[in-house]
Amino acid sequence: MRSFNGHSGLARRTFLGGLATGGVGMAAAQAAPPQPLAARLPDAMTRPGGADLPYGLPAPQEAQVERTLSTTAGFPVWRTPLQHQRGIITPSGLHFAVHHNGVPDIAPERHTLKVHGLVHKPLRFDLERLLRYPLVSRVHFLECAGNSAANALSPTALDQTLGEIAGEVSCSEWTGVPLAYLLNEAGVKDSAQWVVAEGADGGSHSRSLPLKALLEHGMVALYQNGERLRPSQGYPMRLFMPGWEGNVNVKWLHRLEVTDAPAYTKDESGLYTQVLADGRIERFAFHMEVKSVITHPSGQQRLPEPHGFCEIAGLAWSGRGRIARVDVSLDGGRTWAAAQLHGPVLDRAFTRFTLPWQWNGRKADLMSRATDEHGRTQPLRSEWKRRYAMHSFNHYNAVQAWRVQADGRVENVYA
Repeated sequence: MRSFNGHSGLARRTFLGGLATGGVGMAAAQAAPPQPLAARLPDAMTRPGGADLPYGLPAPQEAQVERTLSTTAGFPVWRTPLQHQRGIITPSGLHFAVHHNGVPDIAPERHTLKVHGLVHKPLRFDLERLLRYPLVSRVHFLECAGNSAANALSPTALDQTLGEIAGEVSCSEWTGVPLAYLLNEAGVKDSAQWVVAEGADGGSHSRSLPLKALLEHGMVALYQNGERLRPSQGYPMRLFMPGWEGNVNVKWLHRLEVTDAPAYTKDESGLYTQVLADGRIERFAFHMEVKSVITHPSGQQRLPEPHGFCEIAGLAWSGRGRIARVDVSLDGGRTWAAAQLHGPVLDRAFTRFTLPWQWNGRKADLMSRATDEHGRTQPLRSEWKRRYAMHSFNHYNAVQAWRVQADGRVENVYA
């Protein structure tokens, strides 16, 4: 007989004793009166369930899965709880939102989109007319230029959840009218180079975008995840430019002015202009760079056991194309292993990655580093900081590190 702890006799006696005890227990169970069927079933199986709702809601037991709110530069920021996300689609109710001037209450039947400026035929579209055009659907992420600003600016790593640190990014299916349809119908003039997009909010938020890029990728989005846009996402229509910083995706879109030069609006000349370490200005840096985060285990989570198997899981994305690979380090960047990418691997969308890990119960520093199809790779925090001025924070895409303590608690650290 195989030995347990080197004592085969003890193991055999323990095993036989367990059988004997089990036999007595079985005899006692047979002697007891049988239980009613209802007593042997879960409570939910003993009575009819409740009524459903006209508009479905999450289970009440999941009420803690919600966005977090903070105020940045005087306006509210709602962050996606990425630590709870497992697929690549963010539920509409958890999609991040930044409101510079609040959420306007717009009557859709009175809202119109005007296309004017350097065009041969100025046009005005109401919703009914827009919905006559062929619609396209695309899955893309949307990320605020200031996502992860705390990691860029704070001299010490803040003990926060992933959502609090990097939750100004989400991924949805967007459905709408390609902007090329509308601009081609209006007929842009030869001198046209830019388009100024303006929203119908209290601050008339506006951004300048290159005409060529809008013709190739721009969309007037009307639907998100199969339903009409929600007010915080620009109802009844918004501009959508896949892979570009969130601020140019103008919500509550009501005007597109075709011009021969950028307008240098207050936002693109102030908050959304980057300063390099040598003092030079980096204007119109539209694309969000390649980035990844480990969603589990992540900040303020705790591994349930002192050691054992744990699947490291995360999300990666790039504003310039598809994710080609994600490498994961368990030792603070000294060694790396390729993670598995889970399909679909889409253009400018979240890509889910995993790596199996047998945790030995000792402290470990976990990191993920994404590379896109064009060979762009996430920098370390020290590398990113060397490129930009100390007060810069937009387009921060440095490697995110998590420290798993010996007791299983996970904390944000700088690698």
